[in-house]
Amino acid sequence: MSSAQTPGKHVFDATTAGFENDVINASLDTPILVDLWAEWCGPCKTLGPILEKLAVEYGGAFRLAKIDVEAEQQLAAMFGVRSIPTVVLISGGQVVDGFAGALPEGEIRKFLAKHGLEPLDGEAAAEAPATTAETPEEAINRIQQAIAGEPDRAELKLDLALALMRAGQVEPAQAELDALPANLATDARAVRLRSQLELARALAGAPSMEALRARVQSDDADWEARDLLGVRLLIEGEVAAGLDQFLDILKRQRDWQDGQAKKRMLAAFATLDDAELVGSYRRKMASLLF
Repeated sequence: MSSAQTPGKHVFDATTAGFENDVINASLDTPILVDLWAEWCGPCKTLGPILEKLAVEYGGAFRLAKIDVEAEQQLAAMFGVRSIPTVVLISGGQVVDGFAGALPEGEIRKFLAKHGLEPLDGEAAAEAPATTAETPEEAINRIQQAIAGEPDRAELKLDLALALMRAGQVEPAQAELDALPANLATDARAVRLRSQLELARALAGAPSMEALRARVQSDDADWEARDLLGVRLLIEGEVAAGLDQFLDILKRQRDWQDGQAKKRMLAAFATLDDAELVGSYRRKMASLLF
């Protein structure tokens, strides 16, 4: 196997001899995610542990079948494998989807969710082994290793830019973003990252949250402090409170810095997943502008 984890009820080694029964027939009851890998494959060593961790975390929503393409060349030929790692989802006895390459964990979760596969929740989740969340630095290292194995996969460079941003490395993230090919520069994740970087750069040399709060409390018309406080709140996850700072500027000094509060709000909207919250604040902004 591609990691130190041993096969268990959620992860197993698939062979040519047992493939029909262990994978095809078994998929009639439970979806089977097939991981085609090899010991010499660097990206496989990145992807394998992620898939194994998810198989345990999802607690039976799917089972992971590991196929060593060197040992099981007949199966590799059957799947028409041209590069590894290759991952295939089999359900109801049929191949329903798949992907090639070492995708980040978040993208794999989206892939699984697309097919109705979700992690355990409630009491069942409590019984699953605890896993340590990947730190931003670990993510950067993992993605850099994947890039070393597949230097021509430009999407990995976007993953790296996003990981650098999560680690607070603004300038390296910007450099990776600027180097993306044209087809990825307009990717939704790249557009979002560009807005995140715009907000993060505003905080270069900015006072602390406490100092900004003190300035606003001392002078509620200190627009610069209120603007930077809004950005800090956004960056630290207090989204509504941050947007409220920009709304206050729009309400009382809408033309300050050539309408910077409006620009901040639009940049913030581009980074947020909460459609209901974004819609609410778009309406509030519109009521002040029109």
